[in-house]
Amino acid sequence: MKKIINFLKGSPKTTVGLIMLIVTLVMTMGAPLFTNYDPIERFEGKYQEAPSEEHILGTTQLGRDVFSQTLHGGRKSISVGFFAGTIAVTLSLILGISAGYFGGVYDSIVSSIINVVMVIPNIVLLLIIASLLGGISPFLICIIIGFTSWPWNARVLRAQTMSIRSREFIYSAETLGESKLRILLVEIMPNMLSIISSSFVSTIIYAIMAHATLEFIGFGDPLSVTWGTMLYNAQTSGAMISGAWWEIAGPIGGLLLIGISLTLINFSIDEISNPKLRVQRFMRIYYKRQKKQLKENGRRS
Repeated sequence: MKKIINFLKGSPKTTVGLIMLIVTLVMTMGAPLFTNYDPIERFEGKYQEAPSEEHILGTTQLGRDVFSQTLHGGRKSISVGFFAGTIAVTLSLILGISAGYFGGVYDSIVSSIINVVMVIPNIVLLLIIASLLGGISPFLICIIIGFTSWPWNARVLRAQTMSIRSREFIYSAETLGESKLRILLVEIMPNMLSIISSSFVSTIIYAIMAHATLEFIGFGDPLSVTWGTMLYNAQTSGAMISGAWWEIAGPIGGLLLIGISLTLINFSIDEISNPKLRVQRFMRIYYKRQKKQLKENGRRS
């Protein structure tokens, strides 16, 4: 615990990112605790009403509470990102690490699959499917993004595994008769946690933004309440033209919060995995302590 606290003190980006992420997750996942209104409840006579004590972020053209929609909509948008990230990272782990370790024919087959899937533009694929179906659910968006976003991470993990497998501790583990599965899970994977974490966070950011973009241009499920559909409804109702800025303030604020927080956390993962950045962080801490010590010595004298 002390090491974590010291790391957070020495990395303001991580601290700010974690605070922003925790606040966003608590408010969206615990939406009923922060608002008493249903996101699809309509308030008669309160159409496109400006923010007030009763409605913190005002109401939409249909008389729905923007704050309630923002919190409840964030659940689906963030869930799509996390599930898509989990699918992509799981596939890249299984295929990338196994291909890099076993090599041979298996590696050639997996590399071919990676190259084929890599050229598939998932946004275009989502648009085609949405056009054919007349719309697309958040669940299907999550599945498609997850199953088309893993090749880049798999390629990186494969290359890193090929580098690690030639090291002495891997030869020692093989000589001692350790199973292939144990070598992969215990010896190789822990040495790539920073890369895995970074790829997971990056995929989450991409999935959330891709989901919102697709719904904003009208290919989402119009009956679901998400940040993307909120922006789409605000656009079609001419919210900005009529001066109802509060209709887009909620979803844009949510996307900015989750995007910035995850990006800051991703930077901190870079600091851990990149030796040069890690040394720079330690030097900053060292110089701060030196300055503090000099000030204290000056006061004593």
